[in-house]
Amino acid sequence: MAVVTKNVDVAGRRISIETGRVAEQANGAVIIRQGDTVVLSTSVMAKEPREGIDFFPLTCDYEEKLYAAGKIPGAFMRREGRPSETAILASRLTDRPLRPLFPEGFRLDIQVISTVLSVDQENDPTILSINGASTALTISDIPFQGPVGAVRMGYMNGEVVVNPPMSQMGDSELDLVVAGTADAILMVEAGAKGVSEQIVLDALAAAHDAIKQICAAQLELQQQVGLEKREWIPNTYPEQMLEIVGEYLALRLDQVLYSPDKAARESALDDLRTKTVVELGERFPEHIDILGKLFDKALKDRVRQRIVEEGVRVDGRGLKDVRPITVEVGVLPRTHGSGLFTRGQTQALTIATLGAMSDQQKLDGLTAEEFKRFMHHYNFPPYSVGEARPLRGPGRREIGHGALAERALLAVIPPVEDWPYTIRLVSEILSSNGSTSMASVCGSTLALMDAGVPIKSPVAGIAMGLVTREGKFAVMTDIQGVEDMLGDMDFKVAGTRDGITALQMDIKIKGLTHEIMAQALEQAREARLFVLDKMLAVLPRPRTEMSNYAPRITTILINPDKIRDIIGKGGSMIRKITEETGAQIDVEDDGRVFIAAVDQEAGRKAIDWIKSLTDEVEVGKIYAGKVVRIMPFGAFVEVLPNQDGLVHISKLTDHRVERVEEVCNIGDEIAVKAVEIDSQGRLNLSRQAAIEELTAKGLPIEEKISQEAMAVALASPPPAPREGGFGGRDRGGRNGGGRDRRPRRD
Repeated sequence: MAVVTKNVDVAGRRISIETGRVAEQANGAVIIRQGDTVVLSTSVMAKEPREGIDFFPLTCDYEEKLYAAGKIPGAFMRREGRPSETAILASRLTDRPLRPLFPEGFRLDIQVISTVLSVDQENDPTILSINGASTALTISDIPFQGPVGAVRMGYMNGEVVVNPPMSQMGDSELDLVVAGTADAILMVEAGAKGVSEQIVLDALAAAHDAIKQICAAQLELQQQVGLEKREWIPNTYPEQMLEIVGEYLALRLDQVLYSPDKAARESALDDLRTKTVVELGERFPEHIDILGKLFDKALKDRVRQRIVEEGVRVDGRGLKDVRPITVEVGVLPRTHGSGLFTRGQTQALTIATLGAMSDQQKLDGLTAEEFKRFMHHYNFPPYSVGEARPLRGPGRREIGHGALAERALLAVIPPVEDWPYTIRLVSEILSSNGSTSMASVCGSTLALMDAGVPIKSPVAGIAMGLVTREGKFAVMTDIQGVEDMLGDMDFKVAGTRDGITALQMDIKIKGLTHEIMAQALEQAREARLFVLDKMLAVLPRPRTEMSNYAPRITTILINPDKIRDIIGKGGSMIRKITEETGAQIDVEDDGRVFIAAVDQEAGRKAIDWIKSLTDEVEVGKIYAGKVVRIMPFGAFVEVLPNQDGLVHISKLTDHRVERVEEVCNIGDEIAVKAVEIDSQGRLNLSRQAAIEELTAKGLPIEEKISQEAMAVALASPPPAPREGGFGGRDRGGRNGGGRDRRPRRD
């Protein structure tokens, strides 16, 4: 097969799509490239359907190969293992816009794999994965009803930008991934820094223009090399069966369907389904396996009809009504922060844990980012939906929901300069009936505030639904599980009072119009403000006091040249400080030192120890020094570890002495004041000046100054020096101005 390449310029940057060079045994394969980022996308379809499959078995995998970024894996085996969180999220982004574009009832296994072969940290392989997967399906014989195009949108300097370089996304107020066909948008995923609904709508409009270009390029490539699509004929059944099932359920459905209690409704529906299959199965014994599906179809049609035509939802709410909300905080005694958020029969408990900077998550992936200090994890145990099944590790759904909530809150987390903590949130879903991810956003905001984290603004989330029928549509606020299952859209919106911080949209139809998007965003804004009011009525602002069990972290800045003094030979010094104080110490290359300790006394001890190792002498400051050497002309006093200075004999006291030993001896602790660092870097000290200042503060002066007195002296700033000297009167009443007029001894 000849190699064929198609180029498309999007926002002035070229995307190249090539086929015919590699992976010839796949149904479709392309290499898609932008800059030096290269992704191989393949699509394969099974020849026969699996028996007993009653769902569409589409699998999308995104494979990060660390060689693409010139890295060797850090795991023990030194090879890629289970997919990273980034890879799982990219797999979901690839899957979601493709899934709605297959024939109804399609049951053949399809696997789409996107392998990142090279990455330049400027062009996003995730976006190339979506476009490459769509192209691989489009040129194959798989009955895919695409193509799909995808772009990433930014908002910088007041303008929306299509596919900005990854290095610039840190400055963007919006990070929006949009995928769709040439006719409509299919998928939206976004994180933002509180942008308005109008900015999002403008970005969606600009994104769709670029998507049309990408779709056109795929269709041109299909015309050149595309295979004929394989025909798919779904299972058929007698037409009168649907009519008979509809007549049978006409009155029965409404009697069991409309209830605010999920468990009661599902139990009644299960009983009615069983009864329908048993009673009508006698009339259609050869199609008895179809009756359950026809029951589900009749159920879906009835729910959708009443929503669109009557505005009636299964729990009796109006289209814009939010379920009853209950908010609790501080529900767990030993955790650093906790929040319990209940909305209807959906309930999320979030726990906040604060840690030192060394508790950051180390990332082993293709991105330039190496560490992450804010983490949100989401757990969905089987009891939350009344099921009994084995507990396993988090699946793709849990990873995706956790990442969505993390993105929603990231914009309000204080920067490390203001709040030097690693933050972990865990949302435990205790009960599920729709929109658990948005409940976890609300519970997480409460947990952060309960922990005393000074977030910039509280965040709440809400999920919107959609039903379309015969040219009409209805947008629903705060959808529950049955409305998600039977509806056309699950559109999650999170944000503050001022704007949006996260979006996620999944749809089951072939696209949304601008009108529907605008209405959904406006209803979501109204509901978000309503939920925020409920939350803030319980806890209006972050607590000013942290939990007694949370570490207190102090940041001190040292000269980077002093880092080696803290670390010590082979790490001996920092280990010694940690072992003797119990504090956790993290040292950054720029000279920032983070000291974390639950025990405040231990923290203070570690801080003092580090300061003693790294402090530099400040002129004008009083020190409790130790005499280490005596010379005829004065005493050398150590004021900091390995830092000493000279107290000239004329500066030992306010009267003339013949010998230094008349005032002090080796090993004595005396108060001294740093008066000068001369041009040669030598430190000159004065005991006389220290005594004058301590006396002025009313502190008792002894030959050996106590550490308690020094603590008081060091806690108070020295008096401002007067012009011409250090100021103040000497003890003899002379206005000495800090200058000794007696002859000096050399």
